[in-house]
Amino acid sequence: MKQLYMKQKVFSLSGKFTVKDQQERDVYYVEGSFMKIPKTFTIMNIKRDEVALITKKVFSFLPKFFVEVNGREVLTIKKEFSFFKARYTIDAVGIEIHGNWWDMDFQVLQHGKIIGKVSKEWFTWGDSYKVQILNEDMESIMIALVVAIDCVKADQAAASSAAT
Repeated sequence: MKQLYMKQKVFSLSGKFTVKDQQERDVYYVEGSFMKIPKTFTIMNIKRDEVALITKKVFSFLPKFFVEVNGREVLTIKKEFSFFKARYTIDAVGIEIHGNWWDMDFQVLQHGKIIGKVSKEWFTWGDSYKVQILNEDMESIMIALVVAIDCVKADQAAASSAAT
């Protein structure tokens, strides 16, 4: 089992951050497009090769995020119409999320088998998300999923603060 860590509230103005291993070594680099439409986040491995791309669809009634891994779309996160509390759904072929993904405490299953777990870590190098990867073939998808969820949460927080 591999464990990786991503700082909580990683989306700063620069939109750049790293994903680290247990020894605090950089494993992935994430770079956001600053002041660009559509908004994207590129996830690169240690050699700076792109492994995943997250794109926010701009011209839709409700926010929608597309996640591509190795050049193919693997999942979509979209906001559902709701009058009270924001609701989102995650659509991915063969992938299910069990638990509270909004609070970053969930398991990821592929065809019913657990491939990874995500939880908050409070006393690591700053509050961070711990990503446990049980199936290393799914590592890029797991990292892309966590980055995409954090992107959705940041987008929702920005929309909420703009509405008040």
